[in-house]
Amino acid sequence: MATTDITIDTRTAPPPPSTKAASAAPSLILGEHSLCPGCGEPVALRLLLETLQELDVVDRSIGVVGHGCYGSFVRIMDIDVLQCLHGRAPSCATGIKRMRPESVVFTLQGDGDMVNEGLQEVLHSAARGENITCILLNNGVFGDTGGQQTATTVLGQRTKTSLEGRNAADHGYPIPIADLVASLQGSGYVARGAVSTPAAVARTKRMIKRAVQSQLDGNGLSLVEILTMCPTGWFVPAADGADYQGSSMEPVYPVGELKSQEAERA
Repeated sequence: MATTDITIDTRTAPPPPSTKAASAAPSLILGEHSLCPGCGEPVALRLLLETLQELDVVDRSIGVVGHGCYGSFVRIMDIDVLQCLHGRAPSCATGIKRMRPESVVFTLQGDGDMVNEGLQEVLHSAARGENITCILLNNGVFGDTGGQQTATTVLGQRTKTSLEGRNAADHGYPIPIADLVASLQGSGYVARGAVSTPAAVARTKRMIKRAVQSQLDGNGLSLVEILTMCPTGWFVPAADGADYQGSSMEPVYPVGELKSQEAERA
């Protein structure tokens, strides 16, 4: 039996016409990021910007960005952003919020920025009950300067300055910043999420939304610590970053809500 070659014309879409089911990214993201493959920080950024859009507060939102790899996000965020001195984001956010109390003010910081360089800033802001929202991207390394140990590096974790793994005798213990902030009376909502799995991503977005809503309700400082992947700084392949985070960081920093005004009232 003879066969007939069939050539499919791929220059146009086949019928019926294709439709766009959803946007690939929030319209507030203006371009591609430049971070390493496997990094979790771009996922956290998307969740934050989606939340601001869904709560319809974009036009009155102001971000304060610390120093780290995520600092490059200021080039692709279609939102008002101020970049401040290393670690000082909560204090800058405090000034903005006090001068413009109608604004939704958030900080975007890494663990090196918030917990090493600016530990006193976030703790005193929480103690004062400043009505701002702090987003912490915690990967346990100073990623922007080469992957050195930070105050949140877990015991046993290898970094450029702890090649044999962090040990308590030489380096002390990691600081659970979310737990400290939750213990202060001036904090209204505190949670810890992750972006290592689809389920974790969905849960973390709900946390961010509750944190921003807490600010809108005037409950004091809200903080969401997000465990993010940094395969480059961890010396692991990009594809193994999520598993490494789950096995090394999450046992030390369990995810979940640590403080909620709604839960306390209930």
